[in-house]
Amino acid sequence: MNNNITISDPTLRDGSHAIGHQLTHEYIDRYSVLAEEACIPILEVGHGNGLGASSLQLGESLLSDAQMLEICRYNLKSTQLAVHVIPGFATINRDLRSAIDIGVDIVRVASHCTEADITMRHIAYARQKDKTVYGVLMMSHMASPNILVSEASKMKSYGAQGIVIMDSAGAYLPKDVTERISSLVNALDIPVGFHAHNNLGMGVANSLAALEAGATILDGSIRGFGAGAGNAQLETLVAVLHQLGYNTGIDLFKLLDTADEAEKMFAKPPTVSSTSIISGMTGVFSGFAKPVERIAKKYSVSPKDIFIELGRRKVVAGQEDLILEVAMQLSNNNGGVVTR
Repeated sequence: MNNNITISDPTLRDGSHAIGHQLTHEYIDRYSVLAEEACIPILEVGHGNGLGASSLQLGESLLSDAQMLEICRYNLKSTQLAVHVIPGFATINRDLRSAIDIGVDIVRVASHCTEADITMRHIAYARQKDKTVYGVLMMSHMASPNILVSEASKMKSYGAQGIVIMDSAGAYLPKDVTERISSLVNALDIPVGFHAHNNLGMGVANSLAALEAGATILDGSIRGFGAGAGNAQLETLVAVLHQLGYNTGIDLFKLLDTADEAEKMFAKPPTVSSTSIISGMTGVFSGFAKPVERIAKKYSVSPKDIFIELGRRKVVAGQEDLILEVAMQLSNNNGGVVTR
């Protein structure tokens, strides 16, 4: 058993979804200081959808990518600074180059789970700049273990030094995680990681399943602060790992203090709601939660019905415009099932 587990904290990235991407200067500054004091190994920072994603369609960040990264770069000494990069949202010349110039340590280049081909140039560029680079496969429940291995192998061939699969919809049960992580660990000779969402209340359990299957990188955010029902709750995850004898390098008691302080800054920490359960059951991207709730209210339709239809259409991140289309159709049908 490998007792050394790398924890990556996306509170200042995935957590942005929970508050409409309105992370303030004060919050970013304070949380990055707390992360450093608690010895969190990696802190991921930026818009919920990563570098270059601030837009009318996806939600505009209160601060620019550069502003967020510069605040954290100033505060972080031992904690590594990471960014999430989705080609198409993030350009190499404008976004990735700027982040690297600011001093990011880790670049996580992500694609939909069947579209690793689009990551080649971004991975290669970050490696040329001597950065640690992970490949990330999002919405991984939508692909079989064999396909995930094939796509992960492409990322490795481009230069990725580790592979992380994301349960972006919070759709997994532990057996699903075990099957996919085991396949990746057996096929690859680079570290494998797992990013959980808690839409079905399985965030920590699924993270432990990934660990038992051979994952050595786990994501978790403070108080679960993330899209939908949030991520695996960082302080709970770390406490359980320490109880099991794993070494995370994190000061648990300082982390618990961090969680208490951070909760005071949140408008409302994520919880498992009826809507998030439907999101997980239908396999819809967790980041759709806020816009679905907002648009459902505007058109007087059930957010559950919107999620069911989005799941039927197998929508993915970047197709936010379909939320409005579905809501309008439901409204025209007096809240009934969409017909096509």
